[in-house]
Amino acid sequence: MRIGDLLNEAIFAVSVNKVRSGLTILGIVIGIASVIAMISIGQGAKKQITQSIEGLGSNILTVIPGGVRIGAMFMGRGSAQTLKENDVDVLKKVEGVLDVVPITQRTFQIIAPNGNNTRTSVIGASQGIFAVREISIESGSTFNEEQVNNISKVAVLGKNIADDLFGDENPVGKIVRISGINFKVIGVAAPKGGAMGLIFDDMVYVPITTMQKVLARSDYLTSILIKGERKDLLPQIQQEALSVLAEKHRVDPQNPDFSIISQEDILSTLTQVTNTMTIFLAAIASISLVVGGIGIMNMMLTSVTERTKEIGLRKAVGAKNREILSQILTESILLTFLGGAVGVFLGWLISLGISKFAQISTQVSLPSVILAFGVCTAIGIFFGWWPAKKAAGLSPIEALRYE
Repeated sequence: MRIGDLLNEAIFAVSVNKVRSGLTILGIVIGIASVIAMISIGQGAKKQITQSIEGLGSNILTVIPGGVRIGAMFMGRGSAQTLKENDVDVLKKVEGVLDVVPITQRTFQIIAPNGNNTRTSVIGASQGIFAVREISIESGSTFNEEQVNNISKVAVLGKNIADDLFGDENPVGKIVRISGINFKVIGVAAPKGGAMGLIFDDMVYVPITTMQKVLARSDYLTSILIKGERKDLLPQIQQEALSVLAEKHRVDPQNPDFSIISQEDILSTLTQVTNTMTIFLAAIASISLVVGGIGIMNMMLTSVTERTKEIGLRKAVGAKNREILSQILTESILLTFLGGAVGVFLGWLISLGISKFAQISTQVSLPSVILAFGVCTAIGIFFGWWPAKKAAGLSPIEALRYE
């Protein structure tokens, strides 16, 4: 029997009782829609994580105090203080390093001349922070090496901070008070948004020397950024940086008092967590597919029983067992395909709704759709095999006698 004939007969058989067919595939529809929605949330989360990490800058390693390892990532020990300015000089000598940026971060009250004020993160860093973090300047300029060396009281405002303090007024050249000390605003950063919990538009940047000597009154660093020349050099740089810094701190490289985190470490760990959650949620949603498959099997068994005489007649006039088997399997697969098509569309609508109303990033990809139809085919074959085998095994004489 040709494929076209099989499909025509399957379509006719399914359409004879539309209500029963619709109710039968309901489990498949719900299962596929749920799986598509769960996978789309997982893929959207991965995309968001990747974009967020890229927002931190490219080819960057981050050194932080503390040395606790969780999974593939090093996690700091909270308030541990082990990094100082002279660590930067050691790291600059590592082959393949383009720049090293020391950072000390504190939270201070900032007051504008008009009385507007806000409490936000103030980042003390070297002049390289803007290039390494890929922060553009909307107006004015960044501070330079001379201003860093001279402990100048100058500041670059994040876009949100500039708007909060000065509104539509240009803040460049104005004076702001940070922790009660006057600073001259020399620049405003262009809008950059956030990445990995850091909202760059809500930050204020001052020279690292000014932060340490004037504001924080401490020479300990919050972190150190290492900018590599190329992405492929980062593993080598990370290993060498670990070695030289451990030697300087006189600690065991296997148990350092600092941590070096690469963007790949962060991405790998967060992706692993996302994948685990996606698989877990998709597995729960797949229970509906099993229920739907059982529904398909029950319907096909009922259909075989109702068509016993028809099957007996076909076999009596020469239909072979494999033709009967193929027909019942085709009907089963057609039902699951219809359920899959409706489920994919419904899953896409759910994903769209989640993205729009819950503000959660989602992404329905072609591989997930192909996977959905592949699963439908497998369900159709698996749960349709027994009814098809039963139909193919009917004796023509007994089938014709069936009442």
